[in-house]
Amino acid sequence: MEASQVSDCELLSIIQRSSDMEESSDLYDVYDAISPAPWADNHQHMEDLDNVECLRRKIKYYFMNPCEKYHARGRKPWKLFLQIIKIAIITIQLVSFGLSNQMVVTFKEENLMTFKHLFLKGYVDGGMDTYAVYRQADVYGHIDYIIRQYGHLHNITVGNHAYEKNGTFYTPLSVCQEFYRNGTIFPGSETFEIDAQVDTDCREIYPMYQPTLRDSLSDFEIHFKRMISVKITFVLKAINLQTVRHRELPDCYDFNVTITFNNKAHSGRIKIDLENDVDINECRDWKVTGAAARNINLTVLFDCLIIITCLTSFSLCTRSVIKGIQLLFEYKHYCKNHLSKDVPWSDKSEFVNGWYILIIVSDTLTIIGSILKIEIQTKVLTSYDVCSIFLGTGTMFVWIGVIRYMGYFRKYNILILTLRAAFPNVIRFICCAGIIYLSYCFCGWIVLGPYHEKFRTLNTVSECLFSLINGDDMFPTFKNMKQKSSLVWTFSRVYLYTFVSLFIYMILSLFITIITDTYDTIKQQQSGTPTSELQKFLSVCKDLPNSGVYRLEENSCFLDQCINRFRKHQERLTSEA
Repeated sequence: MEASQVSDCELLSIIQRSSDMEESSDLYDVYDAISPAPWADNHQHMEDLDNVECLRRKIKYYFMNPCEKYHARGRKPWKLFLQIIKIAIITIQLVSFGLSNQMVVTFKEENLMTFKHLFLKGYVDGGMDTYAVYRQADVYGHIDYIIRQYGHLHNITVGNHAYEKNGTFYTPLSVCQEFYRNGTIFPGSETFEIDAQVDTDCREIYPMYQPTLRDSLSDFEIHFKRMISVKITFVLKAINLQTVRHRELPDCYDFNVTITFNNKAHSGRIKIDLENDVDINECRDWKVTGAAARNINLTVLFDCLIIITCLTSFSLCTRSVIKGIQLLFEYKHYCKNHLSKDVPWSDKSEFVNGWYILIIVSDTLTIIGSILKIEIQTKVLTSYDVCSIFLGTGTMFVWIGVIRYMGYFRKYNILILTLRAAFPNVIRFICCAGIIYLSYCFCGWIVLGPYHEKFRTLNTVSECLFSLINGDDMFPTFKNMKQKSSLVWTFSRVYLYTFVSLFIYMILSLFITIITDTYDTIKQQQSGTPTSELQKFLSVCKDLPNSGVYRLEENSCFLDQCINRFRKHQERLTSEA
């Protein structure tokens, strides 16, 4: 009986325990359904940390120098090698073009000087500023002298000049007079009547037929009181033979000569000026013996090599700029989602590498200049000046870009860091100082212009004041002031003294102070203390370039994202089940 009671008690206790276990299991099921397991939160937190660390390493790798990138991932510094090659070949191209351009410029200038001595009566070197006529007979005499010299050019010139031919006939010399249509002027009675319409009277003279003005234009009359100008134009041809010594084929030149008698001021002084426009053409027929001509195809091939090199550099630098902008967006996304704040402009500018932009601009200018150079060599174009601007500016930017690689050495980057830190403040300072400078320019031009030749135009005023800032030409500026008006003379003293005192003793001193103050910023950066939010963000990553982490990081970020997406998909399926 007792045994049966014990067994019944044990049976009841077992049933009670099983019921308690079922109730507890139901409670766990409810808890699991309401709230996720703690390990899920930890897993999500670890994923965020991995993503942040991945972003930190990507940004840190982007800011590494080529040597560090090579140790980090074993990638060759192709951009560095390409820039070194580009500097060498572009410099060779510039020197070659400069030597060729120098011969062209020398030939142009010497021919201009030759024409002045041939066609300007009584001309002396350096006397164009004062070369003028004051009598009517002198005007006719100078025009007659030009026509006679032009007609006997073959007998008087020592150069290989010749007349231009249009078919079987020579191109004529043209004499054009511009004058007011009608006018009666009586200065004595202070009366005049003038028609502002301008008429032009042109006459043509063929060479070697009528060598004087009287023979060719017997009815030609100059209306001095109404005359605005007389222009004499003609075309001469020549060949630049000096290029033969440099194994280059000579070019044929067309010189469009214009001699102007300027009477626009009607002051009794007619200024005479000679201008020369040049057209360069490929000679129609040529034969050179005793010297082998340089193969132009090799030069064109070398220019094409430069264009291909610059295109490659352009694409690599553009890719790096785009990569920096992508990292900027990722960093902005991190700051917005995790830190709830925006990225300051100073940190944004770090992702846009100014050196890459400088190289892109340099490559663009060099490509355009090389194309123009090819067209010049093939005689399609003759714009040496435009080509020189593109090639010269592009080469200048290429050499300036070398400073970027010097900045990787701690002892050589003082100039870069100083310019970089001081640049924003310097620009603001120049804007404020420029306003004061322009005010002095306008004031000096309008007040001192009639009494001082350095203040006649805004351009000369700006040049004069800039020279005064640098301490140059200071005493002649004070001395050459005309004393016709005591009021203006006194004003000029106050004007010059205040300008010199303000800009030399105050503005320049403040400018130097701005430069010296940037050393504090540089000292903080070189001490290793993070000064910006971006630097603080990157300072958490202590991995060295040769640690091997960046080699794994190259592909691990993509794999981690795939794994994380797979885990989230599995968790979603489990929760739905």
